[in-house]
Amino acid sequence: MNHLLRWRRLARLMFMLLYFVINVLCASQQTVQSEIQQVKGIVGQSFSFQERVIKTGNLLYGDLGSIANVYPGKEGKITLEKRFENRLHLKNVTRYFTLSDLQIDDAGVYTLEITDEGKNVTTFELTVYSVVSKPQVTECDSRSCSVVCSVDNEKEVTLTLYRGEEILNQTSSPNLTTDLSLRLEVEGKDYNSTYSCVAANPVSNETVHVPKCCSEDGHPNDAGLVGLAIYLKKRGNEHSQGRRSEQIYRNWSRTEQIYQNWSRVEKTLP
Repeated sequence: MNHLLRWRRLARLMFMLLYFVINVLCASQQTVQSEIQQVKGIVGQSFSFQERVIKTGNLLYGDLGSIANVYPGKEGKITLEKRFENRLHLKNVTRYFTLSDLQIDDAGVYTLEITDEGKNVTTFELTVYSVVSKPQVTECDSRSCSVVCSVDNEKEVTLTLYRGEEILNQTSSPNLTTDLSLRLEVEGKDYNSTYSCVAANPVSNETVHVPKCCSEDGHPNDAGLVGLAIYLKKRGNEHSQGRRSEQIYRNWSRTEQIYQNWSRVEKTLP
């Protein structure tokens, strides 16, 4: 009787231990599946899924399922989805699946299954960005000694105004239909400082030097006045040239009319 009781206790202990091990393994498996590598790509460039596929592997994309696979005896790749045709390859040296000529709509969740030894699953969440545009100084107001810097708004773009290394102002917007812009007003005490306008996203940045529109005493910059004078003079020259061209055309028309009239008179002479 005691022997049977000890056996039951041992069986119960073994069951509890087995249950614990199964739960630990399941929890570990769930943790692996929940880990996603956040990766970034640039429009027009290539991106490599950095897990080596030595012999066999399968790449899945979102709801499409398998888009490419490789197995022994079939070096290279088989692309199963037309939109990735001629863009998805298995590199012979690195053994990485590589997607070339990235497009914005290539973003999404990719799952790489490697079955060389056992099964290793890695998930990548790819975000694709365009290279940020270069900011433009779109306005120069000499009355308020201010300039406006703007840039085309795209995914996760920020526009920042600097005085030297100091951030003066920064803006961003999820509304991609409108440009980003910031106004810089230069006070007299800060006139000799260096200002810059920087557009940036997670993969690139562009910087422009911000010009000054006023002199230190707050009056319009001489350079601005000279530029305006040159512009007005050029417009005046163009206008004068246009008037001269018009006068030459009128004179030629009158000469041609006189010639035609004389030709008609000459035909009537005996």
